[in-house]
Amino acid sequence: DELKAAVVMEASPRKVVAVLQTGDLITVTGEGLRPVASGLSDKAGPKVQIRRGAVVRAILGAKGDWVLTQQPEVEGAIVSVEPATGAIRALVGGFDFDKSKFNHVVQAWRQPGSSFKPFIYSAALEKGFTPLTVVNDAPLFFDAGATGSQPWEPKNYDGKFDGPMPLKQALAKSKNMVSIRILQSIGPHYAQGWASRFGFDADKHPAYLTMALGAGSVTPLQMASAFSVFANGGYRVNPLLITRVTDSQGRILQQTKPAALNESMRGIDARNAFVMTRLMGEVTRAGTAAAVQATFKRPDLYGKTGTTNDSMDAWFAGYHP
Repeated sequence: DELKAAVVMEASPRKVVAVLQTGDLITVTGEGLRPVASGLSDKAGPKVQIRRGAVVRAILGAKGDWVLTQQPEVEGAIVSVEPATGAIRALVGGFDFDKSKFNHVVQAWRQPGSSFKPFIYSAALEKGFTPLTVVNDAPLFFDAGATGSQPWEPKNYDGKFDGPMPLKQALAKSKNMVSIRILQSIGPHYAQGWASRFGFDADKHPAYLTMALGAGSVTPLQMASAFSVFANGGYRVNPLLITRVTDSQGRILQQTKPAALNESMRGIDARNAFVMTRLMGEVTRAGTAAAVQATFKRPDLYGKTGTTNDSMDAWFAGYHP
């Protein structure tokens, strides 16, 4: 839509003149060239160099000035769900429907990485752990005999080991070694069953220690629904996309009203949800997602970041009650 193709007529590090499909000439200078600065450099390779005849993408900025940009190589998705009703408030399944019909919110099965850790910690609370339980953040090694295949030597995201620390600090810093030790203590099969209370498929999360690092498979909609359980005090609510269908005259053909929260919908104890919310408040206050409270200047936002190997997937799952 607003991303226009243009052919470059003249190019320099300070100014690019290009012609749109409409025949209009556009001139881009200053901040408008920042996203493509690497292509205007003298050292730019032939594949990315912006020169006369090159095809570029331009978008009209908020102030009416043109900005040169690129079609993203990375796809993203966002879904926003009302915790008490399951009503889907916003759903973006990808960059451009004409480019790809694949809806990442409901169709993409991805590894959640560390954003899955709250469900492991929630299971640990049920087994007697508390936010102040001290667990050692020290190196771990599993030989082929223990894993059944390849030796496994997990690492923390920052490559450092900080020794004994309370659970609330370990979740805030997203310490992998602590999560693995917690899962060792409570048992992978117990954690697998506990995760199913949030709506996750047990067969998509094999009962191995790698579950502590989010090696299973989830969709973004599953993650939003699962975090809703923490947000609404422990109730499992199915997501709801269509509330009403009418004919051309406005007559209601079908209407769905969200069910009122009741004990038959309870997934976890309210106390567990309360403590997990406090733990995830540490994540957004002084942990890996500290930018959340710093940016929005409010203390009532909770959540967890997640990054898989080589940053193939990067997550933020969070909520406001």
